Amino acid sequence: MASGSGAPFCSLNKPAFSQEQAAELVERVFGLKVSKLKPLPSYDDQNFHVRVAESEGKGENAEEYVLKIINCEDSRNPELIEVQTQIMMFLNKEGFPVPTPRFTKEGALMFLESVETPSGTKAYMVRLLSYLPGQTVATVPVSPRLLYEIGQLAARLDKTFTEKFEHPLINSLHRGDFIWNLANLPLLKPFIHSLGPGSQLEVVKEIIEQFTAKIAPKLRLFRPSINHGDLNDHNILVDKDSASPDGPQFKVSGILDFSDMSYGYYVFEVAIAIMYMMIESRDPLSVGGHVLAGFESVIPLTPEERGALFLLVCGRFTQSLVMAAHTSLLHPENKEYLMITAKTGWKQLMILFEMGQEAVEKIWFETAKKYST
Repeated sequence: MASGSGAPFCSLNKPAFSQEQAAELVERVFGLKVSKLKPLPSYDDQNFHVRVAESEGKGENAEEYVLKIINCEDSRNPELIEVQTQIMMFLNKEGFPVPTPRFTKEGALMFLESVETPSGTKAYMVRLLSYLPGQTVATVPVSPRLLYEIGQLAARLDKTFTEKFEHPLINSLHRGDFIWNLANLPLLKPFIHSLGPGSQLEVVKEIIEQFTAKIAPKLRLFRPSINHGDLNDHNILVDKDSASPDGPQFKVSGILDFSDMSYGYYVFEVAIAIMYMMIESRDPLSVGGHVLAGFESVIPLTPEERGALFLLVCGRFTQSLVMAAHTSLLHPENKEYLMITAKTGWKQLMILFEMGQEAVEKIWFETAKKYST
């Protein structure tokens, strides 16, 4: 992960605050009285759903937040976290359904909490974000209409970041060796042996080799953009659309987790969205066409970008599956959450790899074409 400076050095360890410590943090830093608090699943940060007591004598409704305690390594880069937070505030003003921060008692966007441990002082950046209700895409039946909307959302997000957002610290989104940026797929090599010997390892090696030979030399031909970078089925919230003429369906109601933002390319975002929408789909091979059609209704891809899409989707599968295996070895207590994608991800990747680029593209591109005819 990318790192900055300004906090004591530490390895990338998930924070381990108790519920009592988290509640005390909310009261001390943000001046809010916690009435209920529960942990939320997370990858390498620690999150809590916080319910704040009603204001005394005012009859106001209780408020809900997410307390986000950022892992120690990423907390060493406060400029990056500030830009991510500013982007969320900017997107909220632009009409996107995203969380926004609650300021500390001192009027700051975030707070650095230092903790003494047997191995020394560790520091964690803390934010309190508004809580967005809704169901995650992973928990609902996903229709072609919803996939199309998610593709549109991915394109609108990147277009808005890239064309409108300005900030003096924006260059912090150039994250260099950030392992989750698709351009950095070859950086997975030191981690692939977490998979153990077998067909999975061989497929991963082949994808990295093909990426290095076919995609890396063409990156300069792709249009650059800022990427959300993690539009997965747990980071997109949906609600029922009762106004649908086809009966109740789901529509996007929230976008979560901006911690993987970085400079990349427009085609990266659509590839990432396709990959994650395939995970829970009953018809995974058709997913790419619906998402692509939605994306191209806002940002049509160039021939070079379309030609890279298959390997980029395979590359994102590879990143997710390899890093899940590696991180599970380091943090077996969080294995259930870390391996969510792997439950079906390996099956989907193997199908893509065995069918090959030409056959998969034919399905995706013909499905997308139907939207324009």
